[in-house]
Amino acid sequence: MPPNRLRSLRTAALLMAVCLPMAAQAWWDAAWSQRTRITLNTSAEGVETREALSQVAVPVRLHSGNFDFLAAKPDGSDLRVVAGDDKTPLPFRVERFDGANELGVLWVQVPSLVPGSDKNQLYVYFGNAQATAAAPAVVADAGTSAAIRFSEPDGSAADHTGTLKATAAAAIELNGLIGPAARLTGEAVAWPASERLRAAAGAPYSVSLWVRPQGAGGELFVQGPLSIVLDAGQVVARVGSVSVRGGALPVNAWAQVAAVLAGEQLTLYVNGLPAGSSVVAAARAIEGPVSVGRGYTGLLDELTVASAPRSADFMKFSHAAQAADAKLVASVLQPQGAVSAEEGGHGGYMGVLVKNLTVDAWVVIVLCGVLFVIAAWVMVDKFMLVRRTDSANQGFLASFRNVRDAMQAEGAAAHPQSSLARIYEAGLRELKKRDVGQAGAPRLSGASMDAVRAAVDADVVRENNRMNSQMVWLTIAISGGPFLGLLGTVVGVMITFAAIAAAGDVNVNAIAPGIAAALLATVAGLGVAIPALFGYNYLASRMKTISSDMQIFVDEFVTRVAESYGER
Repeated sequence: MPPNRLRSLRTAALLMAVCLPMAAQAWWDAAWSQRTRITLNTSAEGVETREALSQVAVPVRLHSGNFDFLAAKPDGSDLRVVAGDDKTPLPFRVERFDGANELGVLWVQVPSLVPGSDKNQLYVYFGNAQATAAAPAVVADAGTSAAIRFSEPDGSAADHTGTLKATAAAAIELNGLIGPAARLTGEAVAWPASERLRAAAGAPYSVSLWVRPQGAGGELFVQGPLSIVLDAGQVVARVGSVSVRGGALPVNAWAQVAAVLAGEQLTLYVNGLPAGSSVVAAARAIEGPVSVGRGYTGLLDELTVASAPRSADFMKFSHAAQAADAKLVASVLQPQGAVSAEEGGHGGYMGVLVKNLTVDAWVVIVLCGVLFVIAAWVMVDKFMLVRRTDSANQGFLASFRNVRDAMQAEGAAAHPQSSLARIYEAGLRELKKRDVGQAGAPRLSGASMDAVRAAVDADVVRENNRMNSQMVWLTIAISGGPFLGLLGTVVGVMITFAAIAAAGDVNVNAIAPGIAAALLATVAGLGVAIPALFGYNYLASRMKTISSDMQIFVDEFVTRVAESYGER
């Protein structure tokens, strides 16, 4: 390869290496201080799809784990949604924004989804006090005839494509599948006939909805010859006399039901998967008024009608997205200037955990921190003490064993750090009280030797107490740290579940951050206990050795004194 071309390639590679990190840290608009990155994983590790999907409507759930409600405006008017290129604004509609309970739902129209990829991303920007609310957009592809959600304050069933109006209001359950849902008690909610809700004979037609039944029967959807009903707890789709029977729907649990008519094929989907199909020999037009809920008791939400034949991949993705499947949807809060885990750090994860700590967890972590500081100080102090004592004892023993007269050895003045030298000084004081070593002094009797030993043994006890002082802090750290951490975790989990119960948004993305943050208290307790356990065992072993040396020295000292000055 020519040298000039080689240099050009190197220059291009260098520019790419410089520019790639800059692109990874791009920011749509500096006026917005925060963003949440949403990843839709269509690879085998997520919810795998093999078909490229376009203009799909995706609900984005905001909660304390992926969104800082304190940084956003109270009404959410500073929300903006940007595509994964961090340049293209996307149409979105706010269905719910509750700053008090820290829950929000946005419907976003994603322009394209690459199959088998974990790089399908979009960003929710917020944190701009000067921003004004964006106009609600129609979030639906061209094939969607109606996207009906029961999110209006007056209980009306609003079509978010903006064309259809229900003839009656439904009772509203505020905490439905995604936002509010219809609570039906056997009375139907209907929409008049419309050209949008019509399919000519042989034309494709798709209907999907979410239900949470409390009974075993009722009409879920009826329009002309097409119906989806519950029959003895089983879901059944019919076109005229042709029916497809799926499995039983669980009571008091959300399930997605869909019927797709494509040509002569009628397919029933339950929770994103085909439950059965049948051939409709005589093509019939689907037209007339739409009715849901007659004879049905339970909740109903997310009714979507399309003039397009929804594919198996579309239904699988739709179910996973609306059910908040943890494998499909991943979300990470990214303050401006922060480095995400994928960009070379893990501060994003720790930031989420710290942000979700409750007051009780903070109290426990602070207490554990204080306990750790005390335990660390005790360990360092005692380590230095046993090291100095052991070294000084060795020096004193060498001088003691080198003198012929046990009373002539170097004392504590020469070895101030030696516990043996202090014990030796205590023994000398007792001997001098009895004039031992003075001219004409009587020799020590057995009783006198016992008295000397008792005095020396008392000083051994005092030396042991001196060495073991403050060690109780290590035992407190070992036994109390984990219990303190467990207390913080249990209370944090209780608070998390109480908040979820009050808000009614039961999904893993809402629960996981609070529980993960609560576990930090247990980590803090173990972080105190484990070092204290190792330090305590090491120090206890060293102190036991020094204590044994003191006992041996007492025997040696008393024996030598008795040999030199005791009665014969």
